[in-house]
Amino acid sequence: MSATIKQLRAFVVVARSRSLAQASAQLHTSQPALSVAIRNLEEAAGGPLFSRDGRQLVLTPEGREFLLRAEQLLHSWDQSLDAIQQRFRLERGQLQLAVIPAFALNRAPILLAEFHLEHPQINIVLEDVVMERVVQSVQEGRAELGISFRPDDLGGLEFVPFERDRFIAVMPAEHILAGKKAVRWRDLATHPFISMNRGSAVRRWTDTAFEQCGQSAQYVCEANQLSTIGQLVRAGLGISAVPSLCMVQMREYNLTCLPLSAPTVTQEVGALFKSRGNLSASASAFLELLTRS
Repeated sequence: MSATIKQLRAFVVVARSRSLAQASAQLHTSQPALSVAIRNLEEAAGGPLFSRDGRQLVLTPEGREFLLRAEQLLHSWDQSLDAIQQRFRLERGQLQLAVIPAFALNRAPILLAEFHLEHPQINIVLEDVVMERVVQSVQEGRAELGISFRPDDLGGLEFVPFERDRFIAVMPAEHILAGKKAVRWRDLATHPFISMNRGSAVRRWTDTAFEQCGQSAQYVCEANQLSTIGQLVRAGLGISAVPSLCMVQMREYNLTCLPLSAPTVTQEVGALFKSRGNLSASASAFLELLTRS
């Protein structure tokens, strides 16, 4: 037979009060039930913990030694329970995220500021990496939540979309195409084009769009980050096509952003995680914020 927390708590209260009547009042239980709890604890311990001294209960030598240990155990239990309750109440804990740079730079700051305002005790760890590494980070447990375009291979992860992105064309304000209300992919094919590096999802979507419109891009430069592409376009090296997630950033570079069609390239943006049932309270709260926003 194993001792229970309830039995330990009853033992400590009886030991301190030396009276079943007082202890039962403090514990809001009946004396018979309290007597059963003490008896069961003594059976688990292997011997008597109390002896009678008139109307008072007196600890045996073993009981006195056990009292110190029981109080230590209860203190540790209460601290552990309080710590986990604080996590569920979002009063402590950590939010671990892996986010594609386009979202990390353009959308995450406002969302994380709102989350921090609601849950100031939660420590936030943000890893901004390319889409392929977002998936890897969640799979390997470095991040609980990933934010990315929907990958072709989920790798056993769940994906919850919360918005749909559409590619836009970006160019300097003085570019010949900048005066149009919208452009087509074939319009971009006649100008020097700056693209993401080969092997990236954005580059793959870009190549497919040019193939679908029956044109070949005039690739003049490749970069690993969309922010770098924006700076290269700003410098006049060429034009580009980027996810609309980057629109705010591109406009901060004083670039013109135009709707891009024929074909219209759209991609879902969403959250990646192993299992909704295994998310921490902090990750669940942030996922709710994402879908609500």
